[in-house]
Amino acid sequence: MDRLWAPYICRNGKAFGVDTRRPHTYSLRQARYFEIALTVRDWFPEAFEPGGQRLRNSIKLLDIGCQNGVTRKYLDLVDVHGAISYTGADLFLNPELENPDDWDLVMGDFQEGYPELPDAGFDVVICEQVIEHLPSYETAMATLSRVLKPGGLAIIGVPIFPDGLHLVRRHVVPMLDRLTRRKKQRGHVQAFSQRHFISELKRFSDLEIITARGFRIMSGGVLRPLENSEWFWQMNRRIGRHLSSLCIEIQVVATKSAGRKFRE
Repeated sequence: MDRLWAPYICRNGKAFGVDTRRPHTYSLRQARYFEIALTVRDWFPEAFEPGGQRLRNSIKLLDIGCQNGVTRKYLDLVDVHGAISYTGADLFLNPELENPDDWDLVMGDFQEGYPELPDAGFDVVICEQVIEHLPSYETAMATLSRVLKPGGLAIIGVPIFPDGLHLVRRHVVPMLDRLTRRKKQRGHVQAFSQRHFISELKRFSDLEIITARGFRIMSGGVLRPLENSEWFWQMNRRIGRHLSSLCIEIQVVATKSAGRKFRE
């Protein structure tokens, strides 16, 4: 195992040692949250590395679509000294959100851009598995860069399809749903390929893309029993960094400044 992971993973029957909803340590479907924690740690080494400053509440983080605070569970792995202060934004308050008094909470529709959030107010902006649910995402994408400080870190995650297939999901599947009178409404109303998503992100925001990484390139079906194995997670992680456009999910890592170096 990579020496950077070793201090954070506990074999205690919880996903990556923190998520009680997942009974297996190496849950491939939760790996994206673990990557967020490592990326935030690497962006602010002075706050999290041994001997660092560790100034309490010195990093302002906005979690758009915070749900029950799942991302924070993973960030707590690296933020043992409380360097991060959390703001959560979502459509409504999730009753399962742990310790809501420890958050600054904003409730509302992301499509409207959360105008109450300050410009350049956050060092880190996380938006994981949200944009695909929005009927309109132009204002939302612009908000990601509006609220991020220059030199700050943005991590945006969406499910994707290979180039071309996203058009089938976007146009053909809804038509078939209407023809077959599908009763259950699909939660995902947008369909992206990696190329299309990055193009739209550049179109509606001034974020500068650093990298895109993929998750679950081999997942589901007959492979489902392997998804909780350490070796399978590591293999997916490595392949996803080189073939991200073929994965089921991606995270785009971006900033508002080209001058910041990032360790991949």
